[in-house]
Amino acid sequence: MQYRHLYYFVRIVEAGSFSQAARTIHVAQPALSQQIGELEASLGVALLHRSARGIKPTAMGRRFYEEASAILRRYENLPALVRSSIGDIEGLVNVGMPASLSTTLVGPFIAQCRAAHPKITLRFIDGDSEFLREEVEKNRLDLAFAFEDEFFPVVHRQPLFQQNHYLISSVSRAVTSATTISLAEVSKIPLILPAGLNARRVVIERTFAEAGLTLNIAAEAVTVASELSAVRAGAASTILNLGDMTGFGDFAEPVLIEPAFYLTCCLIWSNDVSLTLAADSVRKLLAQFIKEHIERTKRPGAVWLA
Repeated sequence: MQYRHLYYFVRIVEAGSFSQAARTIHVAQPALSQQIGELEASLGVALLHRSARGIKPTAMGRRFYEEASAILRRYENLPALVRSSIGDIEGLVNVGMPASLSTTLVGPFIAQCRAAHPKITLRFIDGDSEFLREEVEKNRLDLAFAFEDEFFPVVHRQPLFQQNHYLISSVSRAVTSATTISLAEVSKIPLILPAGLNARRVVIERTFAEAGLTLNIAAEAVTVASELSAVRAGAASTILNLGDMTGFGDFAEPVLIEPAFYLTCCLIWSNDVSLTLAADSVRKLLAQFIKEHIERTKRPGAVWLA
């Protein structure tokens, strides 16, 4: 097995077809097919399902992809690791952020990071906390912010702040002019909430169940973008761990739900692979940046954890 086998395999899986991968990495398609055939022969297992609609990794192929991706990322970071030990810290750092943070914080943090570490390159990925934690576990992200209800012992974490929840409605469907609203009142309002075992959905469901209340679920959404699109259109309201909708568009003023319930925002990283010098520097800078942001903006519903 050689480096090119890992590189070609990862690019083919990410492209979804041999032809697309060939165009992306500028290698003839027959040569790619031959290299993957050699790889599968050396391992003695099939790594890809081939069909007229493209390719998909087999169960073993998915595991091989996760490991190969992590190996390639570490390999690509080696030159920066060596140069960082004799000069300015440099390298690529992949950072995951949920939309409730990335919409307003990515730009200012890039500016701060470039001022402190001009040779570090940041790559940001958006997603919900569950997706971002999985990407950290698979070593496809160096660092991520995750809002958690319970702490899973599969990653390192640095709890940063607790965030209360707010009722979010469109301007046309604003349900109250008050600054707070009770659980009982919220239970009567049609809601669109995250689907599945999303941490926000779990803590919302548990809070209302403990109060003996049933939620009025009008729809479910997989992404925050879809959720807010429905709210913006006036189809339903939602419950977000966010008290300031600046940067998200035209919404009614968020209303704090009482009694308050919260998620904990943590900075997480892999417990299998040590952070590079660049990633560790970004981790420290991110924690301080978020602390200063909360203090400066008095982020609604956020309580910094010592």
